[in-house]
Amino acid sequence: MSHWPIIPILLPLFAAVLLLVLERWRPAWQLPVNLLATAALLVICVGLLGRAADGGVTAYLLGNWQAPFGIVLAVDRLAALVLTLTAVLALASLLAAAPHWHRRGAHFHPLFQMQVMGLNGAFLTADLFNLFVFFEVLLIASYGLLLHGGGRRRLHASLHFVTLNLVGSALFLLGVSLLYGVTGTLNMADLAVKVAQAPDADLVLLHAAGLLLLVVFGLKAAVLPLGLWLPTTYSAASAPVAALFAIMTKVGVYAIVRVFTLIFVGERLAVAAPLLLPLGLATLALASLGALSAGSLPRLAGYLTMASAGTLLAAVGMTGDRALVAALYYLPQTTLAVAALFLLAELIARQRGDLAGALVGGPALRQPALLGGMFLLAAATLAGLPPFSGFVGKLLILRGALGQVGGFALWAVLLLSGFALLIAFSRAGSRLFWKVSPAQEGPRHGVLAMVPVFGLLAAGVLLAVLAAPVLRFTDAAAQQLLAPTGYIDAVLGARPVLRGGVTP
Repeated sequence: MSHWPIIPILLPLFAAVLLLVLERWRPAWQLPVNLLATAALLVICVGLLGRAADGGVTAYLLGNWQAPFGIVLAVDRLAALVLTLTAVLALASLLAAAPHWHRRGAHFHPLFQMQVMGLNGAFLTADLFNLFVFFEVLLIASYGLLLHGGGRRRLHASLHFVTLNLVGSALFLLGVSLLYGVTGTLNMADLAVKVAQAPDADLVLLHAAGLLLLVVFGLKAAVLPLGLWLPTTYSAASAPVAALFAIMTKVGVYAIVRVFTLIFVGERLAVAAPLLLPLGLATLALASLGALSAGSLPRLAGYLTMASAGTLLAAVGMTGDRALVAALYYLPQTTLAVAALFLLAELIARQRGDLAGALVGGPALRQPALLGGMFLLAAATLAGLPPFSGFVGKLLILRGALGQVGGFALWAVLLLSGFALLIAFSRAGSRLFWKVSPAQEGPRHGVLAMVPVFGLLAAGVLLAVLAAPVLRFTDAAAQQLLAPTGYIDAVLGARPVLRGGVTP
């Protein structure tokens, strides 16, 4: 049995413990150790991505206990994709925090690694209760990271964030309790088998459990009406933290895709399928209107995070595999672009003095060409202008909606949303770069400060250049999700390793 699937959990866990020790005895070592651990994690995740591309599902038995009696980790194409995306965002966010943010409060480095551990665990686990545990790990770490740097605004935002997530955690426990009471298991592969064989008398309880899980995952994904907290919360966080948080809404989308393509499938169990498209379209429409009204660049980025989650959910809610393929392509590029916009917002704010990221006329930026060029690239990607990856992703989603139930509604909302986002970016860009007074004395950003933003935007461009191989991968990932027999067989068929490396 290969031990590589557990490394993305153990590495940040051990790094967090080491960073706690260094915080007291060698604080100057924290940043290099954190960077080294995060870079090593990226290398490992890329290796898992390459291994998953071959089509196999790698199952890892924690404690060497066979499923469903023990906890299992599983790496398929989708899990490997989001693991790699998390590692890329973590490295970029940490590089952005390196100049000054990591010193503005206690425990930044250990919390950062615990956040990464929680994210990786949520993507790897094949057990619903273990998913709850990793949700709590990443949320507890996110509470500390949200407050990092202090300030009344962050404290106010964190109170709403904590309260909503505590409610979500209670509902999550209620949902998994219902499932366990009906089936006697929480292993997702075992649930897929037992829920499909459940008698009609248990359908009401199973539907209730499915709807509870949809509410919980919808809260994590910031889906309307549960996502109104996101723009305020993310815009209050420090830029590196907000950039890392860009992947947190995708945890909710990932959980929806995983659970509702594996467990609640078929006509008698498809309790969530009819709701995904209208919820996604409503979220996208509201987020687009919010982007038009945003008064600051970080708040605009917050609404764009909601818009990307709504687009993904609407695509997942379409029938057929083409829309799911498009959604899996759209997921990494929109996450990278939103994270880049959060980091870019801070670079712009630092050159505008007291105005910070407010979308009002002010002093000219000290480096308008560099910052303006990166802003233009991020705007074009997120608004879906050709030839960037955002355009490719949205075009594929529109193609996947052709001839499908609700396809016309998706076309209308997605196109109008793109037009609204184009107006919002034009308004923001004109006020930040054109309606300006003479430049004042202020900081000029060095090349290293711009590397994280440029790297994330370049990765998005690379997704457009390499669209063909990336689409082959996402197509294979979608087929793997829609035919879950391989996942179920890999998890339930994994055997404990006896002494000497022999399996029974």
